[in-house]
Amino acid sequence: MARDGSLFAYILTRMFLAIPMLLILLTAVFVILRVLPGDPVLALWGGRSPPPSAIEAARHELGLDQPIAVQYLTYLRKIFTGDFGVSIGGTYTGQSVWSLISGRFPATVEIAIGGMLVASLVGIPLGVLAGAHRDKPVDLAVRIFGTIIWVIPIFWLGLVLQLIFGVWLRWLPANGRWSGADVPCTAPSSCQVRTGMYTVDSLIERNPAHFVNAVAHLLLPSLTLGLVLSGFFAKTVRANMLRTISADFTEAARARGVPGRAVVYKHAFKNALVPVVTVLGLQFAILFAGAVLTEKTFSIEGIGILLLNAVTSKDMSVIQGVVVFYATIIVVISLVIDVIGAMIDPRIRL
Repeated sequence: MARDGSLFAYILTRMFLAIPMLLILLTAVFVILRVLPGDPVLALWGGRSPPPSAIEAARHELGLDQPIAVQYLTYLRKIFTGDFGVSIGGTYTGQSVWSLISGRFPATVEIAIGGMLVASLVGIPLGVLAGAHRDKPVDLAVRIFGTIIWVIPIFWLGLVLQLIFGVWLRWLPANGRWSGADVPCTAPSSCQVRTGMYTVDSLIERNPAHFVNAVAHLLLPSLTLGLVLSGFFAKTVRANMLRTISADFTEAARARGVPGRAVVYKHAFKNALVPVVTVLGLQFAILFAGAVLTEKTFSIEGIGILLLNAVTSKDMSVIQGVVVFYATIIVVISLVIDVIGAMIDPRIRL
């Protein structure tokens, strides 16, 4: 780690350490997929018994007849050159794995960002409020809320929100990402850049009606994912607030006559941010994987559904590609968290 406390040196160090972390994750994916029960080659025939010659030909085409060391090196070379292969399962047969991932990733990103916004806007203020009023009724209420909402199954909460706001009140769409055929940025010359995220694309093409349509479909999935996560956020922020609000520097601030509100928000909350940012960042990475239940409940074609279909059809190429993609995201987000933490608290990079 950088001894001079330089932020730039710290960032370089963390980037260097991220390389072996990524290699370990990629190796774990390679090993796990090859020790799991089931034969991806036999899955190509949907349970039928193919002739031995066809099996051998398929194994040769997929490289599964090579020594394990050769398979591993080929696997790493393809991953680092962006070649994720093609699907071998019944659902997406012959399609490029990377095109499948890139086509569905924007939907998952929108849900993850929306869920994180809801969780942060609900959980962080509640945690600060509970920490500033320890053992008072508001603290008890926040703790009860955090416990109950955290253990509620995501799919159950999603179904309840669909029933209330989508069926009974008819305020919001109950499922899907879009109503209508004119998806943002698909008309000729409507956009110079297309992200695949309907909310962003609506802003790029400057179409308020499209933006409202996209946000309306995103609200219920974001509320479902965000409300469940807000309970964990509230508990985490409360625990760190209790630690910093009784620390020596806050006591010193009170002794100097600093108002109680300033002690809570300027001193205690600011110093409680470092561990909170770390937890929030890791949870954001986990959201990409955890969105599968939300996507299934709201019929959204994201990466979670892609992975679920690949597991069902024993499509090793797609499973491998999605898991590697998730692993890379986790490593990148971990690196970003380290950098943000070092910017907030210079002591981290000493």
